Amino acid sequence: MPKAKKSSKRKKFDYSKNRKNLKRKFIKKANPRIENKEIREAWDQRKSTARNLMEMGLAFDPNRSLPIKKESVLGLRKETKAPVKIVTKPYVLNRLEEEASLRGKDTKTLSSDLIEYVQHMIREHKDNYKAMARDEKNYYQDTPKQIKRKINEYKRCHPEHYDSFISSLASPKLTIQ
Repeated sequence: MPKAKKSSKRKKFDYSKNRKNLKRKFIKKANPRIENKEIREAWDQRKSTARNLMEMGLAFDPNRSLPIKKESVLGLRKETKAPVKIVTKPYVLNRLEEEASLRGKDTKTLSSDLIEYVQHMIREHKDNYKAMARDEKNYYQDTPKQIKRKINEYKRCHPEHYDSFISSLASPKLTIQ
């Protein structure tokens, strides 16, 4: 059997590469980037992940952070307490709680085709869902309940558009004489 080609080649030291920079680059790649700003700023590279998280008041292992309920032989339940850790960086936990309590913006939108469809149905039939189901523009043969759901979705996602649309329907049309 033939040998691999490069296996017999003599290994030489490459003087053109800076080993210190290579090691630094490797360490930087090996450590993942922490996305959260508060945790990244409070992180200490010299400490382990578990120690860093413990100092911030976060759990490294969720199974250890919650008390475990054990049943004894007699059927009585005993709660073992989780070990109490000293939190030296409580500001991280406070900022995370504040951030979590903020309400996220609802980014759901509807397609322009669906908006046009819903507006046509409301314009033609007001709130008669059975007539909407029989409309010729109902290409997908939606049931009255499905059409009602789509209209409610339009109301929820675009309330200001819906209000302006309804007000434009209610306003009397001027005729030019």
